[in-house]
Amino acid sequence: MDLADKYRQSNPWPAREGQRVLFILDTRNSFEQDLLKQWIHHHRASGSEEFEAPQVCLKLGDDRRAVDSDQLLIALALPADTLVAPLRVAWLPSQEDIDSGPRLRNLFFGDPRHPGASRARKIFHTSPERMRLIAGAPDSVANLRQRFELHHNIEQADAQRDFAEFVGRQAALVLDIAERRLQGGRYKVPRHVAASLLSSPAFNEAVAELAQQSGRPKHELMAEASGYMTEMVSRPSTFWLDFYAKFNKFCLGLGYEEKIVYDQAAVEKMRQMVRDNPAMLLWTHKTYLDGMVVPKVLYDNDFPMPHMFGGANMNFPGLGFLLHRAGAIFIKRSFQDNELYKITLRHYIGYLMEKRFPMNWAFEGTRSRMGKLMPPRYGLLKYVLEACHATDATNIHIIPISISYDLIRDVEEYATEQTGRGKGAESLRWFIGYIRSLARPMGKVYMDIGEPVVLARAPHPDDKLALSKIAFEVAVEANHVTPITFPSLVTMSLLGASPGALTEAEVVRDMDLMLAWAKARQLRISADFDPAYAQQMEGLLGIMIAEGMVTRYDEGPDVVYAIEQDQHAVASYYRNTIIHFFVNKAITELALLKASETLGAAAIDIFWNEVDKLRDLFKFEFFYAPTEQFHQQIREELSRYAQNWEELLQQGAPGFLQLQDNMLLLVSHIALLTYAEAYSIVADLLARMEASESLTEDQCVARALKLGHQAYLQRRISSPASIGKLLFKNGFKMAEHRKLTAGGDNTVGGGRKALAQEIRDVLRRLELIRAFAAATRGNTLEK
Repeated sequence: MDLADKYRQSNPWPAREGQRVLFILDTRNSFEQDLLKQWIHHHRASGSEEFEAPQVCLKLGDDRRAVDSDQLLIALALPADTLVAPLRVAWLPSQEDIDSGPRLRNLFFGDPRHPGASRARKIFHTSPERMRLIAGAPDSVANLRQRFELHHNIEQADAQRDFAEFVGRQAALVLDIAERRLQGGRYKVPRHVAASLLSSPAFNEAVAELAQQSGRPKHELMAEASGYMTEMVSRPSTFWLDFYAKFNKFCLGLGYEEKIVYDQAAVEKMRQMVRDNPAMLLWTHKTYLDGMVVPKVLYDNDFPMPHMFGGANMNFPGLGFLLHRAGAIFIKRSFQDNELYKITLRHYIGYLMEKRFPMNWAFEGTRSRMGKLMPPRYGLLKYVLEACHATDATNIHIIPISISYDLIRDVEEYATEQTGRGKGAESLRWFIGYIRSLARPMGKVYMDIGEPVVLARAPHPDDKLALSKIAFEVAVEANHVTPITFPSLVTMSLLGASPGALTEAEVVRDMDLMLAWAKARQLRISADFDPAYAQQMEGLLGIMIAEGMVTRYDEGPDVVYAIEQDQHAVASYYRNTIIHFFVNKAITELALLKASETLGAAAIDIFWNEVDKLRDLFKFEFFYAPTEQFHQQIREELSRYAQNWEELLQQGAPGFLQLQDNMLLLVSHIALLTYAEAYSIVADLLARMEASESLTEDQCVARALKLGHQAYLQRRISSPASIGKLLFKNGFKMAEHRKLTAGGDNTVGGGRKALAQEIRDVLRRLELIRAFAAATRGNTLEK
């Protein structure tokens, strides 16, 4: 195809006869400039237009540079009906570049989509099909001016120059839209963000108000805000988005299977929500790799790039450079007293949401060190919702995403941290070591998308209750869509039998029961969970054995599996990823056993009283439904075992045994023993103190770590997994909530002893249920 054929494929002149035209040529070099001018001339020479058309050459590709408005200032003096028609040359990557992704040579020779003049000439002569001429949607000077005046201060002295810069930014925008039809939706990125914000009336008004309050000149504050924008505004580009996608694929592929497990229909549904509404994608956080999973899935599905909030701890040389160019927004760790910084961040977020660029971050704020969902951090959610409130955004979609893994490299580090050892600081050297450590088989990655929490409008910034309710809804839905996986079930089975070992048949029996229980309640089970797992136990279980988490002994008449004591903390992590599904049942079992010690109608009251006490005891560990809904869930669970469960409950031990026989699966010792044992350490610590003595959280954790180790050596607790900083912190919160941590009179001392006794009673019942479970397992296998 020769140049003339290229020109004939499309006409750069707007299809409006007799109308004046101003061409804006977005060019990087003289060769592109010549191509566009010849394209205009080719169709001009055919007599399609009566008027001469001025041409203004601009470089709109570099967002860090302001639009050169000098030429536009003169050109825009044309009549108001003049059409502004932006043009650009787009270069498609070769098939080799597409297949390989960015390579080291691209760092030296540049992005193949943005070649220099000499390289562009070579591409055009050797692969002319890679050159495309693009015309952005034209608009009249009158329409552009009207839009400008709607959103800008036209009374400023530089209003004309501001208008010229606005026209340049609009030209870049419509050209980007046209080019995305060739390159793909994944390359939709915000352009000229800082310039747009600095010229925004709303931002200027906010800064002017701050200037009046602080006594500082506005121009000084604007200059400082410009510096903040340089730090926080991400600068994504096609090359670095491709590079980041390749980097994510490489890192995840070191230890995990290539295909991430997700529901394609759910992804398409999310695409619609993100395209049509201001959206936030809030994902669970278990490992440093989480931040790679969502971007990879979205990139593979041609989504617009999601902006991701990153902690300052990850903004170190190398990784920080890459992330900043792939959509990461690094914000200061602390800026509560910096009102200008908060204004700048709020308006930046509002701009992104208004332009339909989805935000995404880990709403727990930190990696879960125990496997279960951590309490949400409100900070980022608060700032994003404040930005939505300030811009009067409507129909805000907050989409929970659960990210899960068969196995996680970080878990060993978490187990060590929980014993009191500190975490090393992140750095480039640390990151290289971390990446190397991923090169071992770890199974699959799962991404599950929940139903969105939809807000008609953002709550008032001062409405803390509304914020907490929103965060709670997101957390509950994230838990709801977390899938049950093979490792989570295996660890539940083996930890439930600990310190004993199980034969393969016993493990399969436990898993069959748990899967049947989950299916009956329509819980999320991994889409790729192999129904024939009993015949393929050596697959993922073999990896768990190789990792040292599971012990396999095959020198006796039966092959048996167990989890050694020193691996309990690691194995508990995987069990905890799905433990929330079993908490209601565990509470039910414990309350039934308590009520079985009483005959008659009083047993009903004792049951519900115990249900509420257990719910309150562990409320810093788990997310519950509101009380009435929670009680209804308990009733529905019991009705599955016997419609007349209330009658059986009044019969004492015989009624309990009948309900237990119908249950088949007992889980309270698996779900709650770790937490009850940890809380018993905190309660014993408080009970040993004088009533007048106070205890701080740090003191509690430090002393509990020592007392816990002693208790384990004495076998007063069953597992080292019950010794951990987070467990003791939550135990302290529970005691603090009961007003037992601050020194006081004998009432405090009595309350501390009563708490210790209450938890000892819970432990007694957990041991009984563990014995029942062991007996049930043996009876079932004998049958």
